[in-house]
Amino acid sequence: MEVILKEDVLKLGLAGEIVNVKNGYANNYLIPKGLAIRASESAKKVLAENIRQRAHKEAKLEADAKALAERLNGVAVTIATKVSASGKIYGSVNNIQVAEALATQGFEIDRRKIELKDAEKISQIGTYEANVNLYKGVNATVKVSVVDEEGKVTEANKEVEA
Repeated sequence: MEVILKEDVLKLGLAGEIVNVKNGYANNYLIPKGLAIRASESAKKVLAENIRQRAHKEAKLEADAKALAERLNGVAVTIATKVSASGKIYGSVNNIQVAEALATQGFEIDRRKIELKDAEKISQIGTYEANVNLYKGVNATVKVSVVDEEGKVTEANKEVEA
């Protein structure tokens, strides 16, 4: 029996696929649980239309993400934080602070999409890179400068910047 899966089913297929299963499996498990529907001609036409519309929406989302990535590449943000005399910052810089700094420049980016490179190293003043995952395969790189909030330049700061 041919059925159209409404949800992903382990070892069977993904949502939106047409699969052949035994009649008992379809009638006793998949259809009553709402995991699939019978693959009639009308249901196949509806599925084809849904796939076409989804492809159109995804193309638009990807184009928007690429446009945003072009604008984001090369953007630099500065994060001011408290620094010890040796140049180490108190605490660390995280993706939340980068998202807030981007928001002040007009880029509303979800903090979960920001991935700090060298995450374990952002405990000192310096310039780092953050990767922003905007969409499947669409990424942008943002420069993150960590500076002393008081604007003092110490010997340790000079060494890191050099």
